Amino acid sequence: MGILTLNKIYKTFRSKNGALLALDNINIEIKKGEFVCIIGPSGCGKSTLLNIIAGLERACEGKVSLNGKEVVSPGPDRVVMFQEAALFPWLDVINNVSFGLKMAKVSKHESKEIALKYLRMVNLTKFQNSCVHELSGGMKQRVALARALAMDSDILLMDEPFAALDPQTKSLLQAELERIWLETKKTILFVTHNVTEALLLADKIIILSANPGRVKKEYVISIERPRRTDNIEIHRLSKEIMLELEVEVNKVEQTEFDAL
Repeated sequence: MGILTLNKIYKTFRSKNGALLALDNINIEIKKGEFVCIIGPSGCGKSTLLNIIAGLERACEGKVSLNGKEVVSPGPDRVVMFQEAALFPWLDVINNVSFGLKMAKVSKHESKEIALKYLRMVNLTKFQNSCVHELSGGMKQRVALARALAMDSDILLMDEPFAALDPQTKSLLQAELERIWLETKKTILFVTHNVTEALLLADKIIILSANPGRVKKEYVISIERPRRTDNIEIHRLSKEIMLELEVEVNKVEQTEFDAL
């Protein structure tokens, strides 16, 4: 059994135009230490699914379980890293990283030691006393990653954390994340629009269909690490997955056209 299981998850949103089925019978299992990427067209419910796992939203039907325990609300066993770093501007770097630990009543000394451990991991110890406004976008995301790792949750949920970064910074942080994952063996669920990013990072890729979101296909990625974009197998899989996504994007466009 996986560390995380999603069993028959349905999610419907209500609006003045009626009910909208966002997620339709989602069944997923993630094993301990796995790096899983979810991809799909815009509006397919990727972020909604992540929010349900985080306990920030409730499914209309179905059950999410982590380590055999049903998820009904947010908890320290699940930490979310969003597209924006969401750091506290009035705190310096080390206090941003240790904030969650202090809320969990970890002693000041131990909180600092843990924060420094993860700042070393993301190569930011010399910026531990810096203010947030002094950091670049990539550095802010590295602080956010250190903060998430410091909580030592059972699973790290990442919602397009590198999407707003320039290509060079994104590439550096992808490599950094892979290195940290190999070192910590943290279980990671990573939402992305970027097929290449998913192929570089994931053990498994889950494709969601256009709305409503359904699990269309799963790919187990067994390419040797570290991976390169010029790898022949990555190139082949990228073309195959892009064709799968193109079908779903065309469905969205057709739905929009029919609504005119």
